[in-house]
Amino acid sequence: MAVSKREESSYSARHLTVLEGLEAVRKRPGMYIGTTDSRGLMHCLWEIIDNSVDESLAGHGDDIRITLHDDGSVTVADNGRGVPVDIEPRSGLSGVELVYTKLHAGGKFGGGGYASSGGLHGVGASVVNALSSRLDVEVDRDGKTWAMSFRHGEPGVFDGDTPTSPFTPFEKSSELRVVGKVKKGVTGTRVRYWADPQIFLPTARFEPESLVARARQTAFLVPGLAIEIRDERSESRHEETGEPAVHRFAFDGGLSEFVDFLAVDAPVTETWRIADSGTFTETVPVMDEATGHLVSREVERTCEVDIALRWGTGYETEVQSFVNIIATPKGGTHLSGFEQGLVKFFRKQIEQNARKLKAGSDKPEKDDILTGLTAVVTVRVPEPQFEGQTKEVLGTAAVRQIVSRAIVKGLDERFESPKRHDKAQTGTLLEKMVSEMKSRIALRAQRDTARRKSSLESSSLPAKLIDCRSRDVANSELFIVEGDSALGTAKPARNSEYQALLPIRGKILNVQKASIAEMLGNAECGAIIKVIGAGSGRDFDLDAARYGKVILMSDADVDGAHIRTLLLTLFFRYMRPMLEAGRVYAAVPPLHRVVVQNSGRKPNDVIYTYSERELNALLADLRRRGKKYQEPIQRYKGLGEMDADQLAETTMDREHRTLRRVRFEDAHAAAQMFELLMGNEVAPRKEFIIDNADDLDRERIDA
Repeated sequence: MAVSKREESSYSARHLTVLEGLEAVRKRPGMYIGTTDSRGLMHCLWEIIDNSVDESLAGHGDDIRITLHDDGSVTVADNGRGVPVDIEPRSGLSGVELVYTKLHAGGKFGGGGYASSGGLHGVGASVVNALSSRLDVEVDRDGKTWAMSFRHGEPGVFDGDTPTSPFTPFEKSSELRVVGKVKKGVTGTRVRYWADPQIFLPTARFEPESLVARARQTAFLVPGLAIEIRDERSESRHEETGEPAVHRFAFDGGLSEFVDFLAVDAPVTETWRIADSGTFTETVPVMDEATGHLVSREVERTCEVDIALRWGTGYETEVQSFVNIIATPKGGTHLSGFEQGLVKFFRKQIEQNARKLKAGSDKPEKDDILTGLTAVVTVRVPEPQFEGQTKEVLGTAAVRQIVSRAIVKGLDERFESPKRHDKAQTGTLLEKMVSEMKSRIALRAQRDTARRKSSLESSSLPAKLIDCRSRDVANSELFIVEGDSALGTAKPARNSEYQALLPIRGKILNVQKASIAEMLGNAECGAIIKVIGAGSGRDFDLDAARYGKVILMSDADVDGAHIRTLLLTLFFRYMRPMLEAGRVYAAVPPLHRVVVQNSGRKPNDVIYTYSERELNALLADLRRRGKKYQEPIQRYKGLGEMDADQLAETTMDREHRTLRRVRFEDAHAAAQMFELLMGNEVAPRKEFIIDNADDLDRERIDA
């Protein structure tokens, strides 16, 4: 009987059951990896890396190497035990084929292979395999190197080194090939895969910044583990040498070192370490060896808690939580237990010391306690219950009380310490929390008073505000203008329909060094917050902002740059959602005005330049073309030197102006930079200036 080509290329009967679940993965990848853009691509990569990390957590292997190849593939190699190569009796498949083709197959069920792991669901490797046009596995084990390849999750043999090479699927039985020998005792696993372009969006890319950040984070969480990232892609190579970008992370300090890295402000307390554990019982389905069926049984679990925390002089809160070293950015029961324990403990402490702290009968809220806190909260739980495969929220209910008891117990020991050093830190910390509580109460009273005023009262907005007529927020613009002279020019230059002006007097308060009370007491800062009308700090409501754009318009000199930096510090500290939404801009006024003379009655041309380099290039071009220009060339020292028409044309008119949108991709890196440049610590700032002095372009300084 003749066999059609369609039947020849179809899956063999042996593999239909193996690939049944993987077909569902290919049809609905979003159920397993969230999205098919760059985030989904990165999620797949971390599913493979997490398997290697779990080996290290179990005490096997201390080195992971990740290579991003120029052909779009990625390799993850470790020196763990290696994926099992023997035959699994129930399925008749080798351990390698079972792990990479069967959903919910692996050593992470029942506690046999791993006490706790990040790759909890057992679907990570098989899902990545299903969503790859090619996946190659090599295992060093038992003195040999074993290998197997897959296409879309089906095992077989490629005749070539690329995903498009001819592929022959296995028919009756699979073959785990021996492709080499290794020294006795050498073990490990290497996985190289090519993401399927039919599944992922054309714009999906591996994100090196995200990969580096998480690799660093994982190295902090697993002391003694070294992680190396080698980016061989052409766009990431060093411009001069052509060498690949290489990052290597290894830390022995664990969570304490992690907290010190995350903290951006001066310390109020040392980094405290709290470790504890607790047990709980839960009913889970377990495979009955006699019947071969799942039966419900009550098992006892152990939850290990490890926390590092410190308070600083700043006002931002940075708390990162993890379950079995997997980040849970949306929290869960462990984070709620941590916050619950903190609130319970410090409310009791402040109540007991109310007279000494002059706290009255008011109780601190969670935000008062968390202000200035940097913490890393980790728990290790066998088979934790997550919400979804993306593992962003921990759902195991019993963990909440275990973490809460641990934090209360650990802080209690610290606060009962007879050491003078500990007493000084705990006393200063309580004073900081009471100060935050009083500032919050005062701010609320001030806001309530303002709300009671009629919106028609002229006193509700600063008198120096020159408002626009339009009430269309999306179309309106607020220019924060430096000085009265610039205001005098900007007023006739603006479009009064949608452009408002707020003058400020010189350099405002550096809010990075000041308290909330000092910031609110500053006339300029208070005026800016009141004019924008959306509140400040944690109470900031972006939807209540009165203007669609806020444009910082300062002189193009050193003082103007300093004023702009002070204003950005205010927005970053107290109105951050405006920056996150991309609604804060910096005006770009010109530095020079060149009048090009034309012959005859043709009017002269006016050209504006924005740097010395641009001016020199323009003049050289004019001389080359035989064009004459008026001398001396006008050099603007400030906005006030322009007339209204010039300011409107170059800086305020939407059709001709240039604006720089102020945004940040990494909030933590931005916070570190603001603390470095504007904070209380002088020594790091001096060191930064000295280290970067050689990179300074002197022509950019207005001397």
